[in-house]
Amino acid sequence: MLSLSAELPDDWWEVEALYDTCFAPGREALSSYRFRDDVAPVRELARTARDETGALAGAIRFWPVLVGGVPALLLGPVAVHPTHQGEGLGAMLIQGGLDAARSRGWARVMLVGDAPYYGRFGFERLDNVEMPPPTNPDRVLGHALEPGAWDGIGGLVTKWRDPASDMTSDRAG
Repeated sequence: MLSLSAELPDDWWEVEALYDTCFAPGREALSSYRFRDDVAPVRELARTARDETGALAGAIRFWPVLVGGVPALLLGPVAVHPTHQGEGLGAMLIQGGLDAARSRGWARVMLVGDAPYYGRFGFERLDNVEMPPPTNPDRVLGHALEPGAWDGIGGLVTKWRDPASDMTSDRAG
């Protein structure tokens, strides 16, 4: 029995330890982490999953970014503890996160990942979106939470700026 809940501030280091367990050393050297430096995750979308003993079984975070100046979410990391892999928890975290993002007015989500895995959630290669090197362009994927949300959107992915300070559009962009 797994229970999902919002990630709380006190969960931060436990979630980070899970990410360390699930990903290779040096994960923070990846280009996607530059968009997370000094930017908080979207708190209402960060989720944890715990098993019946209270142990952390999985976690997901989303981060705001700009793609060609337009707001988007960067999904990740999403991780499932090795003792709970193969139970569908990753899919539950991803689909639940996408549904929550849609209900909160976000229009588009992107990630750097494997198309065969993420394709089942509606992610497709973003040919016009540029991540900093050494990101493999074939792994830059996007999902439209609203029909056509990626149409005409492209350019360089850049770090989030507070939209209240310099943008008049809403999150849906």
